[in-house]
Amino acid sequence: MAATLDSLAAKGLSFSLSYTGEAAANLSGGLDRKAAYAGQVYVGADADLGKLAHVPGATLHLAITNRHGQSLSSIALGNNTSVQEIWGTQNTHLAILTWEQKLLGGAVDIEAGKSQANIHFLNSPIYCNFQSNSTCGNPTMVFKDSNFTYFPASSWMAKVKVTVARDWFAHVGIYEVNPNRKAADDNGFSFSFKGGTGFIVPFELGYGTDYNTARLPRHVILGGWIDRGDYADPLRDTSGGIAALTGRPSATLKGRNGLYLRFDQQLTRPDPRSQRGLAVFGVAMANISGRVEESHYFDLGLVQTGTWRGRDQDTIGFMINDQHFSGLAMQRMNALRVAAGGRPDAHRDEIMMELAYGAQLGRALRISPNVQYVLHPDSSGAPLRANAIPNAWIVGFKFNVDAMKLLSHR
Repeated sequence: MAATLDSLAAKGLSFSLSYTGEAAANLSGGLDRKAAYAGQVYVGADADLGKLAHVPGATLHLAITNRHGQSLSSIALGNNTSVQEIWGTQNTHLAILTWEQKLLGGAVDIEAGKSQANIHFLNSPIYCNFQSNSTCGNPTMVFKDSNFTYFPASSWMAKVKVTVARDWFAHVGIYEVNPNRKAADDNGFSFSFKGGTGFIVPFELGYGTDYNTARLPRHVILGGWIDRGDYADPLRDTSGGIAALTGRPSATLKGRNGLYLRFDQQLTRPDPRSQRGLAVFGVAMANISGRVEESHYFDLGLVQTGTWRGRDQDTIGFMINDQHFSGLAMQRMNALRVAAGGRPDAHRDEIMMELAYGAQLGRALRISPNVQYVLHPDSSGAPLRANAIPNAWIVGFKFNVDAMKLLSHR
């Protein structure tokens, strides 16, 4: 099997097969003492069409996922952001089917087909040293304030990334906004545009180095989105009342924009032959226009790669982020609290933290026990609650099995 897979890879056909699991239990606070588990099977293939079909610079990408399990936030915390990033689109799903074409020696990279904005923009490998969906796979505000499409709910898209000078790049894409693609019964295999309400254009301008080009690599990226898809007003219904109280449909709007600045910086690297060292990362995000759920978001974290002697691939990290709710969201939450017999004292900020250790066990298995804390959980999961949801302590356990590393020599 290993020889066959290695032979196919040499000819231009490579495969991915992995399983990610995330367990979480609420120790105190929240709504209830419960535990939940969510998992994902990922099956993928990449075909180098330069080797297979003599089309230089072309690659065909395919990925199918199966997600299953429950979200602890949904059943026990009542907040708007999952503490298990792998949860969402809980079915078997065509996640990726794209053609990627590199031109001018790789300086221009074009990709089109069915995919998601969040795997191409506002994304960094450093974020998923954590389990909380507030940081991994993307800083969460973008999904609250826009139609930013997310993995594995695939829709039609096209993007282009251009290296404009050494280590400098420009990146822009366009992604279909289609509520059908986020429906619980959608499997991603529909190629219809039916149900589409518009499009979203994410963009980034940035500078980036890696371990091959700099001793202390860094990324500094200015990005944002132009959202021209339909969205629901976070407060008002079609008659101008508070939709959460009247029961009438929320008003449908179009047009939201936002900006973000993100960075990561390797601070220490004692041995240039190793990736051991301390890195810092951060994200600042703000709404620019439209009626939205959150006004701004801040995220900051530290990750040390290489912990004890002989543990060069292990990591230990801490992150903290702040989701700052808009005035519209505060009006809704306070109106609901008063309707339930409480006082209009909803908290303006939900702050999430995580301390995580990642241990690499052999070539194929990585485990990451973690502790999370949610300060001022918003009440989106329990909107008619008279009192604030207590701050929550969560213990989590994330693991990933890369089956291809077991089956091949690569």
